[in-house]
Amino acid sequence: MPVEIRPDRVAVVSLVDEPKFANDFESLESTKLDAPASIVLDFGTVRHINSSGIAALLRLRKRLIEEDGKLVLCRLSPQVSSVFQVTGLDRIFEFAPSADAAFPSVGN
Repeated sequence: MPVEIRPDRVAVVSLVDEPKFANDFESLESTKLDAPASIVLDFGTVRHINSSGIAALLRLRKRLIEEDGKLVLCRLSPQVSSVFQVTGLDRIFEFAPSADAAFPSVGN
C-alpha cells in the first residue's frame, strides 16, 4: 500500500482490496505525518468491505478528529458506497470523487 505525501502535506493512501485494511493502516501508522494530519483514503481498487474494515475506518476517523485532522474517502465502488449508505456511515464520513478533489488546494 503506497502512502504518498503531497507537497501540501496531504497523505494519499491507495488501499488494497483487502476488507480489513490491516496492512494499510499499519503502514499509515508508521508514516510520519504533520499534525494536524490530512488523509485521503483512495478506495479505487477496493471491491468490498467488512465490519472489521469499517471498525478500522471509524477508529482512524476518531483519532483524526481528536488530533484536529481530516479524513476523506474517495473513488468508492458502487458496492462499497452502498455499504456506507445502508449503514448510515455516509452521513459521518466525508467523500470525494478523487484524491485531487478531496482537498481542492492540492496540486500535482
